[in-house]
Amino acid sequence: MTSSLMDEPPIDCLCAGIIVSDHVCEPIPYMPKQGELILTPRTQLAVGGCASNVAVDMARLNRNVAILGRIGHDIFGQHLKQELSRQNVVCDYLSESTTSQTATTLIVNVKGEDRRFIHSVGANGEFDGREITPELISQSKILYLGGYLLPPSLSQKNVIDIFKVARAAGVTTVLDVVTPTQKDYWHDIKKALPYTDYFMPNDDEAELLTGLSDPVEQARKLRNAGAGTVLITCGDKGTVVISDKEEFRTNCFRVPFVDGTGSGDAFVAGFMHGLLGKKTLLDCVIRGSALGASAVRAVGATTSVFTGEELEDYLGQQTLEVLPL
Repeated sequence: MTSSLMDEPPIDCLCAGIIVSDHVCEPIPYMPKQGELILTPRTQLAVGGCASNVAVDMARLNRNVAILGRIGHDIFGQHLKQELSRQNVVCDYLSESTTSQTATTLIVNVKGEDRRFIHSVGANGEFDGREITPELISQSKILYLGGYLLPPSLSQKNVIDIFKVARAAGVTTVLDVVTPTQKDYWHDIKKALPYTDYFMPNDDEAELLTGLSDPVEQARKLRNAGAGTVLITCGDKGTVVISDKEEFRTNCFRVPFVDGTGSGDAFVAGFMHGLLGKKTLLDCVIRGSALGASAVRAVGATTSVFTGEELEDYLGQQTLEVLPL
């Protein structure tokens, strides 16, 4: 083995951030009225949360991935740990709260409508980012921080400090957010953007961050604030991408839609899979788009996400339309 291979970090991606136990129902015909019982074909307990979903998706792509965050000392936390381990995610850096339950989300799917979420922050509320040590960062090629703005203890200063360490170590930084309330988040994000290599909100989140409704204007504002590359995912309307050298938007791959849960996280995983493969920015977006599309074909955030082989087979048969801004 050459010295360069020996020196290569062992973790392809360290996925840090929110970890959630999802309780999901298959689509129901309509929202029940008060006191009404509606039947669904199936409910399931599933891995959820940005960090968990991205970690599982990357493991399915045969990447060496570790997860870092907090769960509760309860049955939901144990289920998450067992399922993540089963999916070949390294769980050595999970910690258990002694005071809070595992974060949970109730996801209600109604046919023809967007999902509805009822969330309990739980143990994620204790995650402040200082658990991400310089030693662990140095063992990783990419540091993904998912769910920023949801955990109250994860301050902008802590994000900046973590990303500064990553930048000094030559580790790529990827930031994603969750915006739990309708408020102005600009002052909570703008100082962290200059330390972020890739910033990947969806258009609804970006509107709350920037105060702008147009995804192109959102991306320009975030890029002008210092983010290295901005990718705004817009659901079935595709993705807007702006970097220091390129500006374009793509449409999305068309697949049968069942449940949109986790599609944005799958996009992130596919994109980072491309980064690790040293693909062009466009090729990374194409892989993200394909993996995001694969996630919506079944109930659950990671249930139907492509494996690495399935992803390449799909891309060998499909093309993604690319348009100028």
